[in-house]
Amino acid sequence: MFYDLNVPWPVNDPKLIPMLDHLGYNVIALNHTHTGKIPGTFAKVIPDSPFPQTPKLRTIKRLTLTLSDGAPPQTSQLQAASQQYDLLAVRPTSEKTFQQACTNLEGVDMISLDMSERLPYVLKMSTCGAAVSRGLKFEICYSQSIHDLAARRQLISNAAALTRATRSRGIIISSSATRALELRGPYDVINLATMWGLSQEMGRDAVGEGARAVCMHAETRGRTHKAVLRVVDGGAVAAAEKRKAEDVKIAGPGGDGPAKNKKVKKGNKAAN
Repeated sequence: MFYDLNVPWPVNDPKLIPMLDHLGYNVIALNHTHTGKIPGTFAKVIPDSPFPQTPKLRTIKRLTLTLSDGAPPQTSQLQAASQQYDLLAVRPTSEKTFQQACTNLEGVDMISLDMSERLPYVLKMSTCGAAVSRGLKFEICYSQSIHDLAARRQLISNAAALTRATRSRGIIISSSATRALELRGPYDVINLATMWGLSQEMGRDAVGEGARAVCMHAETRGRTHKAVLRVVDGGAVAAAEKRKAEDVKIAGPGGDGPAKNKKVKKGNKAAN
């Protein structure tokens, strides 16, 4: 399966979603970016089934919070965001917020970096390694470099630096495309990743298993307690146990069920 976890919302190009389906993507994330003060509650911005014309293309909801030098997001704010969105990402804008996102910030799934411009911080191996060890992924978006030569050069430089800092681990690649012409197929993206120092296998993980791990991380974060206990509906289990107990009771020595009928048949056969 192939993933594109950054499709900006709202989608203004009617050809964008059909093109993603045509190129072979299976799962896309509709991304709403929030800039400014983080609220305590989040309104429902993305509908549940926005593209019924492409039923084979699974869509999930994503929120990207732009981090400034102010106070970091509180746990209650991130929990409120989780009620409306499946994935939570952050985009640091300074050395301080990048350090917080990599080492201390809880309740997010990935760190998105604007690779089309010069980063205002240095990608250190110790900082990036801390994020990878916590299960976070770094996102590289390629669409802005399609038609802009300066952005392309900056993307190659920044992506190569991130590859070295993470030792090719914990990287996913998304499009962030607003037009269908800015999209590239999964195998083109894999070839593009080799220009940044990733192998073919790691490039495939960046649009495949690595992106899937982000979705699994989000599900674990939202539906389990400390990634250990998962709350499920026990009604079906309880009903099955009840039926099993009733079957045992019926088949018992004093029951009128299969066990007793079997003994009666044996008695009739002996009498004959």
